[in-house]
Amino acid sequence: MPNMIYGTAWKKENTAKLVETALLSGFKSIDTACQPKHYREDLVGLGLENAFNKGIKREDIFVQTKFTPISGQDINNMPYLSSDDIITQVEKSLLKSKENLKLDFIDSYLIHSPFNPIEDLVKVYRTMEEFVQNKEVGQLGISNCYDLKLFSYLYDIAKVKPKVLQNRFYAASNYDKDLREFCKQKNITYQSFWSLTANPNILASNEITSLVLKYGKTKEQIFYKFLKQIGITPLNGTTSKVHMLEDLDIDDFLLEENEIILIQNLL
Repeated sequence: MPNMIYGTAWKKENTAKLVETALLSGFKSIDTACQPKHYREDLVGLGLENAFNKGIKREDIFVQTKFTPISGQDINNMPYLSSDDIITQVEKSLLKSKENLKLDFIDSYLIHSPFNPIEDLVKVYRTMEEFVQNKEVGQLGISNCYDLKLFSYLYDIAKVKPKVLQNRFYAASNYDKDLREFCKQKNITYQSFWSLTANPNILASNEITSLVLKYGKTKEQIFYKFLKQIGITPLNGTTSKVHMLEDLDIDDFLLEENEIILIQNLL
């Protein structure tokens, strides 16, 4: 999995151009969802197609999308019917994602958020396991899950173990410290979103400012490097090509251990 993922939420009619620009700028991974309320997954597919036509190779790109339950959908614009049973919902959602993205294979497929009853959540995950067995999907995971007990339960019962946990990275969840430790132990990739937006105080801190001066990098580059070095794969949703190029340009320096600890103490 690449070290940074381009996030496509809320890009609306600009989605295709931004996806194409991100890939041509060096992003190797795209995150989306079959949730018309917040994503234009069809335009993600167009952006992918345009980038492939300009020389980007499909085998070099990691594509991740999600099944969104009814609770997260606009009831008037969903990839399935509200009357469909839960298994039909996830089957239709994957079919629609493949159609939108113009792909026969999805590298990573997530449940967009936990939902009740838990029996239905398990049914969805079991169906997703079949997608992996049928080679329609490469790996599985879940997003917006902040309950370690629930996530560890899902992990324990899974035949195809979850490989991704994607959560908002912010103070209200204590930065998922217990969940991130669980992920580390189980070789699960922890993906963060709102990494910058939710942490303006950290970006403006004296600790980050001093590292900006030392390394000659932006505060965003410093924070993304910190996340990378502690094992987090961040989503990046910038709409600026300049920022895309800057944010990816973090492989030419390493934060020292004491510097990592200084930033960790801010969490």
